[in-house]
Amino acid sequence: MKKILLTLTLSLIAFTWAAAQEAKPSPRMKAEGTNVSVDYGQPSKRGRTLFGADGSGSLEPYGKVWRTGANEATEITFKKDGTFGGKPVKAGTYTLFSIPGDKEWTVILNSERKQWGAYNYDKIKDKDVVSVTVPTKKYNNSAEKLNFNVKDEAVDFQWDNTGFSVPVKF
Repeated sequence: MKKILLTLTLSLIAFTWAAAQEAKPSPRMKAEGTNVSVDYGQPSKRGRTLFGADGSGSLEPYGKVWRTGANEATEITFKKDGTFGGKPVKAGTYTLFSIPGDKEWTVILNSERKQWGAYNYDKIKDKDVVSVTVPTKKYNNSAEKLNFNVKDEAVDFQWDNTGFSVPVKF
């Protein structure tokens, strides 16, 4: 009986340790620039169709608000006052949502933080600080993992061969 209990205990410990070693499917990432940083969950494409018309079976349908990442909604921090897509933004941290489209994306900064996804966006949309529309950007290369690239003059987003670029100025 002692051998069975010991074996079960050791097996449980081994399985727990092995499970703890697995990487999160969508790890939390941070893209950092001089005056802006983006904190986001980084999902992988894994053979899925990412963006498309509603009813097409795409992961994120055109025209619907999306958290622009995985898990907790993406947050963007401005270290000082500036502009985002030509519109004034005060220094601070905001939740970043987007509405993907075939020809253009709407990118939204909202003051309500700590959101899980965009499930409650309709309840907090009155807290939108900035909303800008930018052209859809098509990339020559495909990015398996969702990616933000923060530069001094723009916040760029890419997943697969699609994305957007929002100009920033400080």
